[in-house]
Amino acid sequence: MTLGSKGRGFATTVFGPVARLLVRLGVSPDAVTFAGTIAVMTVSLWLLPTGRLLAGALLIGFFAVTDSIDGQMARRIGRTGPWGAFLDSTLDRFADGSVFAGLVVWGALASDRQGGVGDPLLASGAALACLLLGSIVPYARARAEGLGMTASVGIAERTDRLFVALAATAAVGLGAPVAVLTVALALLALASAVTVGQRMATVYAQSQENPTPPAPRGSPA
Repeated sequence: MTLGSKGRGFATTVFGPVARLLVRLGVSPDAVTFAGTIAVMTVSLWLLPTGRLLAGALLIGFFAVTDSIDGQMARRIGRTGPWGAFLDSTLDRFADGSVFAGLVVWGALASDRQGGVGDPLLASGAALACLLLGSIVPYARARAEGLGMTASVGIAERTDRLFVALAATAAVGLGAPVAVLTVALALLALASAVTVGQRMATVYAQSQENPTPPAPRGSPA
């Protein structure tokens, strides 16, 4: 899971020795990428649905911080390129989806069916909205780029969405009201919807300036 620029700088300083060690041991950067994704998915779909919210949030946050290790390894051995970027971005979708899917299942299982903002079922619905809209945000950008345009605008960047979701999850795990998580996820879903709208508007403006863009590279599945 990709970090922001400040997070990457911190991770490079802290986990640089680990990256160098793995390179000396002959470990592939791709293997590290796959291992990190599997770890996040396992934690998300095991600890979160069973109500271990604090442990789940902390472990997912840890794996997010260590995510830069594979990139550092690739740079050290001269294997940076489109494949690594594609693999990392693709597996990020699995990792992100598993986090929100875990919260969806947790909310459905923990619901007291009494309704209200404190009902975990409402948090489950908000997590589902985040899951769906969160998948559209990167698709809109990828599709725009496939058509020769850009759509990197938006108020809901991936790192910000993940940080807010994990912080709220950890807070509830520490005893905060479920409403904290519900509100946080609802705001994330709203921000994702706004981001999709911003990217659509940006692409529309570009299409009007250049009504005959380059031939598309193919429609993403």
